[in-house]
Amino acid sequence: MLELGLFGALLIGIVLGLIGGGGSILTVPIFVYILGVNPVLATAYSLFVVGSSALVGAFRNAQKNLVDFRTGIVFAIPAFIGVYLARKYILNIIPEHLFYINEFLLTKDIAIMLFFALLMLVAAFFMIRGQIEDHNESDVNYNMPLLIIEGLVVGILTGLVGAGGGFLIIPALVLFARLPMKKAVATSLMIIAIKSLFGFIGDIQNQNFEIDWSLLLLFTSISIVGIFMGLYLNNFIDGKKLKKGFGWFVLIMSVYIFIKEII
Repeated sequence: MLELGLFGALLIGIVLGLIGGGGSILTVPIFVYILGVNPVLATAYSLFVVGSSALVGAFRNAQKNLVDFRTGIVFAIPAFIGVYLARKYILNIIPEHLFYINEFLLTKDIAIMLFFALLMLVAAFFMIRGQIEDHNESDVNYNMPLLIIEGLVVGILTGLVGAGGGFLIIPALVLFARLPMKKAVATSLMIIAIKSLFGFIGDIQNQNFEIDWSLLLLFTSISIVGIFMGLYLNNFIDGKKLKKGFGWFVLIMSVYIFIKEII
């Protein structure tokens, strides 16, 4: 199953390179269902993979002057505070056994995967729904309070489930900062990199589990290779059509997780 998992890492990178987000939503399911990693540990691994891959993508976008650093910092500061708090404190206070529903025991691991599936449904909705109204450079205007609140909420969600949250960040940057779509996508990668890697630092400080660095670094390296492949393929493939198709795939995956965890 290792080979299949590493192929998944390549796919994650390709999707990130092609459409600027979405690929990270597959990281936790691949670690859990293909590589057999515990869900809580899988969210930690996902933060490292997503953060490292997004950092490479952000660096490439910065070279093209597509990253709006001011907006990114305003959003990223509350976001990494949220993800750090979620990883270091919130996850630790959630009990291993939550409650019974008839004879079904809802455990912490099952709850994380169900919550993750719910966020996948939200991601699928944004991808299938299509383009948000785009803006010009002259339209950029900051709604600071909403950006800060959104950043904190996205950070906490990222910390809980280990996904990058690009499907929430990009609409926020377009709606609340009125960034052009290309800049919103590029800036989101910078935000994802910062908050994901800070969240992983919180996990290292917890030291509640042992990290398999050989697997994690191999998976991350292949994902980064996939990003460069995706950036190259982006010159030949219509990202908008691909994004909608990938949205339907994410929708099917979320239904699969619901069924597998409950039944």
